[in-house]
Amino acid sequence: MNLQAFLITFREAFEAILIVGIIVSYLNRIGQSKWNKFVWLGVFMAVVASLGVALLFQIVLDGYATMSSKDYLRIGILIVSAGLLTHMILFMSKQNREMRSKLQNKVALILTTGGAVNMIVHSFLVTLREGVETVFFFAAISSGDISQAIQSWGALAGLVAAGLLGLIVFKGSKKVQIGTFFKVTSIFLIMIAAGLLVQAVGVLQDLRVIGSVYKTPGGEIAAMYDLTWLLPEHPIDETNYIRDTGHHPVFHGQLGVFFKAFLGYSQDPSLEEFVCYWLYYVFVFILIARQKRVEILAAAQARDREAAAAGAGQSSADAASIPAEAQPPGDDQNRRDRHAAL
Repeated sequence: MNLQAFLITFREAFEAILIVGIIVSYLNRIGQSKWNKFVWLGVFMAVVASLGVALLFQIVLDGYATMSSKDYLRIGILIVSAGLLTHMILFMSKQNREMRSKLQNKVALILTTGGAVNMIVHSFLVTLREGVETVFFFAAISSGDISQAIQSWGALAGLVAAGLLGLIVFKGSKKVQIGTFFKVTSIFLIMIAAGLLVQAVGVLQDLRVIGSVYKTPGGEIAAMYDLTWLLPEHPIDETNYIRDTGHHPVFHGQLGVFFKAFLGYSQDPSLEEFVCYWLYYVFVFILIARQKRVEILAAAQARDREAAAAGAGQSSADAASIPAEAQPPGDDQNRRDRHAAL
């Protein structure tokens, strides 16, 4: 969980820092730094509100913990979190190039209307979105124990890393490739999302909500393979394997915990878990490829329009530069020439 908490906090916190940093830098650049206090007030309110959302969400989850429907709530959180992560990845890959200009245009509009409340609300909402997403993802990776995820070293390390990267971006002398950062972290988040989706399928099968087309002779859900001998998912699985076989697995269970959090690894997946895991990657790849094609087509159309506009402007300029005596005679001049000839 620590690795998942680190990646999620790192990504979400840096997005918030990047957005707020762009707003503050723009205000400083145009000589409107007096508005910065309203921006930071909105950020502070968003942090407090995010903690409030975490507390409220934890109360709801604790209430369901004693009810038979708690597992279904967990399934819903896992599926929705996987969907939110996927949407966030696709959205940021599309918006990161236009983020600065859009934010600056929004801030310029707020400055024109002259509303301090609007500035507070804007910075509050853009920060709150990242906070609420983080709370939801923490609920998914911690099986409902949000406080455990918040207090983990992964969450703290993610905040520190995001703060340092933000400091380098806005105060450092070297330019940081923001697009590269989002691409790399998106790969990790896709892996986490795939793991969350597979966990949801596994819980559904444990509850016998869904069965399996691949079963044991006794009618139980069968595993596609069993890699416990190679890499157990958890030290407990390692202990059980040693007890049952008298042999040690090739790799330690702690490494299995890492790969389960990082890659959604399962030592003995069912057929449905296996298929769901790889189909998710295919699905995301298709969406990203489609989005790239749309962006390339839009860029090509924009270049064509610019070229056409430039060509039309050049033609007008060339026509205007032709001397009057060199231009072909008009109809009136032609008629005068014919009368003179008669």
